[in-house]
Amino acid sequence: MGVVADLHVHTTASDGRLSLREVPAAAQRAGVEVVAVTDHDRIHPGLETPVTVRDGVTVIRGVELQVETTAGRVDLLGYGVEETPELRAELDRIQTDRVIRARRMTDRVEARLGVDLDVSLEPGVGRPHIARAVEESDADCDYSGAFDRLIGDDGPCYVPRAVPPVERGVALLSAACPIVSLAHPFRYADTEATLDLVTGLDAVERYYPYNDTVDETRLDRAIEKHDLLGTGGSDAHGDRLGIAGLSAAAYARIAARLPDAQG
Repeated sequence: MGVVADLHVHTTASDGRLSLREVPAAAQRAGVEVVAVTDHDRIHPGLETPVTVRDGVTVIRGVELQVETTAGRVDLLGYGVEETPELRAELDRIQTDRVIRARRMTDRVEARLGVDLDVSLEPGVGRPHIARAVEESDADCDYSGAFDRLIGDDGPCYVPRAVPPVERGVALLSAACPIVSLAHPFRYADTEATLDLVTGLDAVERYYPYNDTVDETRLDRAIEKHDLLGTGGSDAHGDRLGIAGLSAAAYARIAARLPDAQG
């Protein structure tokens, strides 16, 4: 399947490496015509409309929101965001929490390793920023080691985030987005319990760079049973897009639910 639309891309507005200005060129290198910018808990401030065209590439304004469920924390993807005051207030709260959390983790890592870390404590900050700073410091620890030894979920320097409950997250996104999708369902510990959440959503992330052991036909059954759309993307944090995503036919079903592109 040729990937025409990569609907899961992160930028420097959260923990990605591509700036918004660099996204169209990265898409063109990959032969991708449509990109959804889905930064963590943040609507990219450089995107002024739900769908726009930049340098010949269609760019969808999206967001990836983590929520709390009985099965654990999961991520939701909202597409074609038309911001509401309620969503803005919640995202602002989350970003404030992210900055406070990053400051606490940075302090803990510096004290433990005896180094100074160069971490920009601003909206969008997350653990990858801290891990990169560790790798670039005088510490004998690389990016992966920072997670394994320090800031992973069970690490001595880890600080949890305060995320909204799933019911609130779904309500906020549904009021602001024509499509709300469950992100990468096979990345969670209890896939079956997580898939139960799709009954209140519009879509599930069907196309994703999973390993070969994943049985994606389970997603096809859920899509058919609940009459869902299938979204998909590479979950890119670097500059390589199109690793996974939608064909032209699959994207046409998504496009039918989105506003027309501006620009």
